[in-house]
Amino acid sequence: MQRLMILMAILLSVSTTASAQIGKSVTVSAGTPEDKALTEIYAAPDGPEKVALLDKFMADFGKGDMELLADQLYVQTYLAQKNYAKVYEFASKELALDPTNLSAAVAMVHAAEEQGDVKKLYDAGDKVAEIVAKYKNASAPEGTAPDQWAEQKTANLANVQGDVGYVEYALVNAAYKTTDPAARAALFERYVTTFPDSQYTPAVREQTAIAYQQAQQIPKMLDTAQRILVADPNNISMLLLLSDYWTENGQQLDKAAADAQQALEVLAQAKKPDNLSDDQWQVQVLVEKGLAYSAIGEANVNKGRNQPAVDAFKQASPLLKSNTVLYARNLYRLGFTLAKMQRIPEARTVLTEAVSINSPYKSKAQDTLNKIGGPVSGKTKSKSS
Repeated sequence: MQRLMILMAILLSVSTTASAQIGKSVTVSAGTPEDKALTEIYAAPDGPEKVALLDKFMADFGKGDMELLADQLYVQTYLAQKNYAKVYEFASKELALDPTNLSAAVAMVHAAEEQGDVKKLYDAGDKVAEIVAKYKNASAPEGTAPDQWAEQKTANLANVQGDVGYVEYALVNAAYKTTDPAARAALFERYVTTFPDSQYTPAVREQTAIAYQQAQQIPKMLDTAQRILVADPNNISMLLLLSDYWTENGQQLDKAAADAQQALEVLAQAKKPDNLSDDQWQVQVLVEKGLAYSAIGEANVNKGRNQPAVDAFKQASPLLKSNTVLYARNLYRLGFTLAKMQRIPEARTVLTEAVSINSPYKSKAQDTLNKIGGPVSGKTKSKSS
């Protein structure tokens, strides 16, 4: 997840929220009764007084374009008041009058995000994407030259990029915070379908595969990861995900070892992203290299090649120290392999360290250690016991 969240933080920090410029524009002639009423509305604070003024404006002028304008002002006012039910009500009225009105859909996203209502958030996000897509494909209005229309569209799309970027961030962030991995994967899938070309989509695709793995939906995990690799054969995260899964389950061993080796080769050429500090990049690369060597070692163990496995596990160990679980697993793998080779003193030392770490591999290491005569002399069985 770290890669995705750092990307989101950086992109949000450079994004500026603009007022959406897609949808029908309403003009009010200066000096008219409508203009005078609106001047008073704009000057009023976002509270009951403004709502009362809007109610009067709607009663006096609320037909046609003035109704649309009033709905827009209701939405802004109720959003400031955090009256989310009213935001949805008037934004829906606004969209009924003008289905191309991007600001109404963005306001719904704001309301849903502030409420923490993921369903409404994604429904509103779908509406934002639909409006933008239709606008991109819209033909020039009658009386507008194609070149002028293309220039106008480009400018308007640039103006709304801050709003669209905010919407994309809100949806990804909501999915990321979803604790149930199956539900999180479903949201990520929905996001990729709705925003296939967003700046977050490549990272979201990776996180979809990882969420399926956490949900134990292995066929979907494998399918997602393999589809990513078809499009991006050097995707380090997916190479490691697949090599780790296959070796952990004793399957596809040649392919798994090849994927892990490919990940090492890509990592050797990888450049530090601008959004990572030197320390963050170093930790990430070390762990990923450690994962690759550990997968190569496990592939060799499953193929009966114990000495190459030991060599790979020993290469992996110092690289994985920043990740307790992965480090403990690699120690267990190394100790188990040494025990198989009857290198008992070495195996005891390694397994004793694995037992001292509170991880899912603690009991496995203890079982193997018991079978070969217990911990090394003078060592306790567990630091936590």
